[in-house]
Amino acid sequence: MQPRDKKTIPGKAGTTGAGGAAGVEPEARTVVLVTGISGAGRSTALDILEDLGYEAIDNPPLEFLAAIVGTPSVRPIALGVDIRTRDFAADPFLEQLDRLHADPALAPCLLFVDCEEEVLSRRYTETRRRHPLAQGRPLKDGIDAERRLVVPLRDRADLVVDTTGMSPGDFRRLLTGHLDAGQAGGMAIVVTSFAYRQGLPRAADLVLDVRFLRNPHYDPALRDLTGRDPEVAAFVTADPDFQPFFDQITATLRPLLPRYEQEGKSYLTVALGCTGGRHRSVMVAERLARWLRDEGRRITLVHRDLAEPSERA
Repeated sequence: MQPRDKKTIPGKAGTTGAGGAAGVEPEARTVVLVTGISGAGRSTALDILEDLGYEAIDNPPLEFLAAIVGTPSVRPIALGVDIRTRDFAADPFLEQLDRLHADPALAPCLLFVDCEEEVLSRRYTETRRRHPLAQGRPLKDGIDAERRLVVPLRDRADLVVDTTGMSPGDFRRLLTGHLDAGQAGGMAIVVTSFAYRQGLPRAADLVLDVRFLRNPHYDPALRDLTGRDPEVAAFVTADPDFQPFFDQITATLRPLLPRYEQEGKSYLTVALGCTGGRHRSVMVAERLARWLRDEGRRITLVHRDLAEPSERA
């Protein structure tokens, strides 16, 4: 996921319904356009949004978008659009998107779902599906051709989610944190722990390295626990450098967050890493998420590598 400096997706708090109360402007209808690379999880994203209360429609013709979203309703709507959509092309799609942005009754968001080619290839092999643009050609040719077609859409996206290495549960939690129509307004923040040996999170805006803290892995009584366990939390917080470090994080974030919002930033991902993503980073991420919630922030907490077997934390 890569945050974009666009508008915040409004929630439904305080809505007065389709007509609104007398003298009160009805809230703009949330419209999420879901697109991306075939096989990256676009259909899954639509299913998740439907579970969140969206009216989900897959692959309507581009010419019908305005009519569909203009139907009177207080319910948010999610529209899946990709290369299988009739009359699909980047320019007409972006023209329709501009029309939606010009309508004050609508609050559009463009969600782009992406994935690394190696993982895409494995998914197609496992499911034995054909890529829509690879009929009679190698799979790689189809993926490359699609990327060329959708580059302008990715560049315009409000929210880019890279599902490479992401579990279905993490995908659901991430979209819920950003696009749950029942959430209050304000910048959506994802706090994620990760293992450095698995690579940096692609979506990270701020990365904090907690490998300087004492490592619970080397205590046999703690090795098989995680940063969610109170014994590990006690071990990490007993490090004399923990509290000054944590105080520094919160002192830095407190003035930064409102400034990000003033600049129009809708999404922020804070990543905390240790060697194995199991002990230190998990514990500090849990503590930071709790602090942010106490500050009144809406938070999605993800432990990217916690489910992976770990020899070191």
